[in-house]
Order: sequence, then structure tokens, then C-alpha cells
Amino acid sequence: MDNQSVKMKELYIPRIEAPTPLSLTQAEYLLEQHAVSHGIRCVNWDQFDYAPQVNFRIAHTGQHIWLKYTVNESHIRAMVTETNGPVYQDSCVEFFISFGEGYYNFEFNCIGVPYLATGPNRFRRRLVEPNLVEQIAVHSTLGNQPFDKRSGAFEWELMISIPISCFVGSNLTTFDDLAATANLYKCGDETEVPHFLSWNPIDTPNPDFHRSEFFGKVQFG
Repeated sequence: MDNQSVKMKELYIPRIEAPTPLSLTQAEYLLEQHAVSHGIRCVNWDQFDYAPQVNFRIAHTGQHIWLKYTVNESHIRAMVTETNGPVYQDSCVEFFISFGEGYYNFEFNCIGVPYLATGPNRFRRRLVEPNLVEQIAVHSTLGNQPFDKRSGAFEWELMISIPISCFVGSNLTTFDDLAATANLYKCGDETEVPHFLSWNPIDTPNPDFHRSEFFGKVQFG
């Protein structure tokens, strides 16, 4: 199977009218009211068949993207604490999006530590300055303190607000009516059971999220 036969899902990102300033708690309430839930369900590689239950909601205000993940899983880890550190090693959720040239990879471990880079492919990435990345508002129901591997039954949520200023080099002034492509992921390279889930399916021999040809279609309201 090649990328031409992989289904390209479509994601509509509604616009929410919201007063400013707005707390992350207020944003989360509005997101729950106005955005539908989508699943991250694709198990693309047989050797990594563990599949936590993962859902997301997404919307925008014109100047911010609101994104909320809800995760049920058996193995968690949160050892990375520095902005732009290797959060993919922890229990991690990710949002990759392209507006036509290159793509941005937003990654967050389960205690909300962010990573953001931009570029045309896996091998040509440029980290976004930490002072910009730290403008992203994030709240985790697991708190913000690091911990090593844990196994059991865990449900956690991550609420994220991404300002338009994080999209360096794209000259965006609003998200209104934009067309894009994107994929959303759940991974955990160094958790007790490594896993690699995606929203839109990926057809590669080994796990590789940096494949923009497998992004789904996105339309902002």
C-alpha cells in the first residue's frame, strides 16, 4: 500500500467567539461546549500494537488554537522538564500541522512540557525559541512535577492554548478560514510499553510521524 491509497481524513476546526482575556479553564469549558471529540485510533505498526484510548477536541478563536487531549492508558512516564526537551520519550501527545510550506510539530508530555520545531522534513528541523514556546498555555490533570515509569490505570487530560505567534515564518494574522493539513499522535518511546498512534493512518515500515504526505485535510472555520 502506498500513500495514494491511505485514507486522508478531514478535520473541521470551528471558530469560537470568546472574550479576552480568558483563562485556560474558561477556554476548556467553551471547547467542551462547541467542539466535537475525535479519536486517535490508528495502530500503524504491528510490532507496536498497544493502543491507549485517546481523544481530542480542537477549535480556534482567530488568534489561538485550543486543543484538548483525553487519555486512558496503563503506562505513564514524565521525566522531561525542560522546554524543547525530548518529550516524546515520555507519555506524549503531539500535533503536527502544515500551512503549505513545511510543518510545525507541537509535542507535549503528560505534565505539559512543550516542544516545538518547524521545517520541511524530519531531518531539517529548527527549534522555535523557548520564549515563544512558553507562550503556549498548558494544564495537565497530572500536575507539573516529573515522575518515572508508572503502571496501573490512568486517565489524564491536557488542555492547550497555542497563540498564533508560535507559527514563526508563516506570516499568519488569523486562523479564520485557513486550509491546512495535519496529523495528531499519541506516543511514549520510553514508557513501559512503547506505542505510536495516529489520527490519520501512516503507511511506513517503521514508526515515523514526520511524514507530511500522510497528514489529513484541515479546514478552519
